[in-house]
Formats: sequence, C-alpha cells, structure tokens
Amino acid sequence: MVEKSEAGSSSWNMRESIELKQPERQLKIAFISNYRPDGQQSMSRYASMVCGFARAAGFNAEILSPPVILGNVRIGTALIRKWIGYLDKFLLAPLYLRWKTRNADVVHVCDHSNAMYLPWVGECRQVITCHDLLAVLSAKGRFPDVKVGITGRILQHWISTSLARAESVVCVSRKTEKDLLQLVPAMAQATRVIHHPLNRRLSPVPRWMVDKILDQFGIQPTTQYLLHVGGNQWYKNRIGALKIWKELSMRPGFQSMKLIMVGKPWTQAMRDFCVSSGLQTSVVEAVDVSDDGLCTLYSGAEALLFPSHEEGFGWPILEAQACCCAVITNNKPPMTEVAGDGAIFVDPDQPQTAAQTILEQWPQRNLLIGKGLMNLERFSEASAIEAYTQLYRDLTNPLRTREDRPLGQFVQE
Repeated sequence: MVEKSEAGSSSWNMRESIELKQPERQLKIAFISNYRPDGQQSMSRYASMVCGFARAAGFNAEILSPPVILGNVRIGTALIRKWIGYLDKFLLAPLYLRWKTRNADVVHVCDHSNAMYLPWVGECRQVITCHDLLAVLSAKGRFPDVKVGITGRILQHWISTSLARAESVVCVSRKTEKDLLQLVPAMAQATRVIHHPLNRRLSPVPRWMVDKILDQFGIQPTTQYLLHVGGNQWYKNRIGALKIWKELSMRPGFQSMKLIMVGKPWTQAMRDFCVSSGLQTSVVEAVDVSDDGLCTLYSGAEALLFPSHEEGFGWPILEAQACCCAVITNNKPPMTEVAGDGAIFVDPDQPQTAAQTILEQWPQRNLLIGKGLMNLERFSEASAIEAYTQLYRDLTNPLRTREDRPLGQFVQE
C-alpha cells in the first residue's frame, strides 16, 4: 500500500474539505450562438446540439444569440445591411450578453468567430469552440490563392487575438488543435479535442425512396451515381471534384454513372468546366436539398466524393458512413482523422492518379462500408455528452483559477 506523505495527506484533506463545502446546485451554462441574420445554420445546429448535451447531463442550459435590432432595418444595398449588422453584433450584442450571462456559472461561446464576446461575459468560467482556423490563416496569407480584403484582415486579427486569450478552448479535431497551437503555443494547457458526434439520426433508406428523389432531378430510377456535398467555399474544392469525375467517367464501370452535387448553386467556373469537359449530361446540380433528402441521396450513392482541400472536421464523411455509403476523400487531416480506415484516400490535386486509386480500390467498397460503420462508434453521442460534462465540471472545479493558464499571443507570420 502506498502511504501518503504528511503534505500530500494535508492537500488531499483540504481538497475534500473544499468540495464538501460547495453547495449542491444545478450549474447554469449559457451558450452563445451566432447572429441569426448571418444564416450560419451549421453553427446554430452546433449550439443546439451542445446545449442539448448539457441539459441531458443535468445542467441548467440556455442559448443566447446577439439581438437583431438594427439588422431588421431593410434598407440600402447588401453591403450597407452587412455594416448595419455589425452594429448589432459588435456594439449592442456585448452589452446584451454581459447582462444575460451575469448569473451564469459557465459561458460557452459556440463559434470562434465570436471570440470578441469573451471579455464581456463577466467573471464566470469561459470556454469557446474553435471549429477551424481557415479564415484566420487566409488573412495571414497561408493560402496564396485566397484573397482577403483589409476589413477582413482586421476582423480576423480581432478574432485571433481574442481567441488567444480564451480561458479554455474546445477544438473539434486534432487538425484544428494543431493549427491553433502552431499559432499560439502557450495555449497547450487550455485546449482539448472533442469530436462532433452525428447531430441527427441517420440510417439507410429503401431503394424506392432513392428512386423517388432521383426522379425529382430528372434521373432515371436505378441509376448509379456518386455524390458530392459542399458549398462554394474555396476549400470545398468543387472544381477538384469535377476534375476527378471527368477522369472517372472515362473508366470502365463508371461511364454510365452520374455525379450529383448537393449544395449551393454552381459557380460560373463550374458551369464553364462542365461545358468544356463535356460533362453536362453526367453531372447534376442539386440545390436546396432537405436533410431527409440528403439522407436519401447518401443511401443510394455508390460513394461520397469529398475531395476538400481543408476542413475543420468534415461532417459529410460521418453522414455518409451512417447511411452505408462508401467514402472517397482527401488523404490529409482532418479527413483521415474523421474517416478512420473506412474510406478511399486520394490526392485531389492529382485527378488522374486519384481516379486510378479509386478504380483500384473500388472492389473493396463493401469492406470499407463495414469499416465506416465501425468507425462511427468513435463519434457516439454518449461519448460527446461525457466529454462536455467533464469539461464543464473541470471549469467549475473550486481549485481551478484563471491563472492556471497564461494568456497566449498569436505568433506573427
């Protein structure tokens, strides 16, 4: 038996004494979501998800959003309305949030782009979720082809310096954590990785449901297809998906397939590429697809083609795996981190080589689907609830002080 030293015993007894003196009450957690007119649906879903986790764990939890006051005034151009919205977000919201969080034990800012709210939430414990640093890195010139204006650089500098002073940071992937610590090494003790679980129930649907939605897009029933899901942000690499599809569509077994691209309306560059490459009849534009419709398309797809250059996490990978859809994705983090060994990994910058890799591994597709289903066990809702519960318990530990972590500063590049 290991004996405690006198000093160790005293420290242990002091900790027990402090914990016993704490009144047993329901911790109050305030989740700060995004400004509603910005339409950031993924961030709103995340806020709802973690708030639900807190309630499931027995906490008193509520979601707060920056108030829409001046933003309701519909005057002028889109640019003018954008600047009016800034008045709501950066002038009125801090005062509103300070008042609304005055009795909270923990404030959880659900999106790192709102890091500037942290100084306004009083003396309660604070945590912020960092989904990715793509905008910050773009403003710092990390991606040469991405141009950021002067106001964008000022905003991202404000976000990054505020984030560097956060008491605690949740990173949604190890890739995001790595990017953050490269910029702010002093935050090593303040970060932890909590992966997203699936934020909705997904499972394969019958083939007749797939054929029904295909008919809505003018596609013959039983048609085989690959699926791409994503917006028009540069890192989603939709042109890259088209380039890989161009190569694949000429290979045996793929000539009669189609590529369905779910997301925002195509850019002119995408339309021009389809015309110049002769892909007009084999690529289908699918806009405003519902969540149920997306689940149906996952279920019928031969594979998800997800060649993003960068991601903070990569939710479509898990969604596809949950619907028994094979995954083809980039061979770099966080795609490799999320997909596990349940995917075909390619280099999206080499379309011909990527197509050859897909062709070679295509016979293993059913095996990869099975591995994808097993991979989902790493992203269970129960694990996420446990991780967030531990986070809030750690933050409110009476032995913890803000001075446990020195303030960080972003490394200048």
